[in-house]
Amino acid sequence: MKRQDDFSTRREHLKNLTDEQLYEKFWSLAGEIVQPMLDLGYKNTTPSVERSILLRMGFSSLEIKPIVEGVMNKGLMGKGCGNVIWRLAEKKGVSVREAGLLLADGKEWDTVDSLF
Repeated sequence: MKRQDDFSTRREHLKNLTDEQLYEKFWSLAGEIVQPMLDLGYKNTTPSVERSILLRMGFSSLEIKPIVEGVMNKGLMGKGCGNVIWRLAEKKGVSVREAGLLLADGKEWDTVDSLF
């Protein structure tokens, strides 16, 4: 069975566009396709995703556990553990690593409350 060639009818709305207009249309459509996935990523997270992020930030699995639990207890999981650590680092004027270790040691959780 041979497929019917309908290329000329499907491209009708594109045939008068310049290369620049086609380029813009492509990236606009690509953005529409990807946007729902980005929205899910921004609005949804899990402890395992947050642990993975913290591992990539250089924390050990032993350091990560109290940080993720603390973020969950504070109800800040939607903000993201990395974001919590980064904001604390900015507020205290320390490195991200130092801020994470403070949280892992159970310190500065009261400060975290005021960051959001």
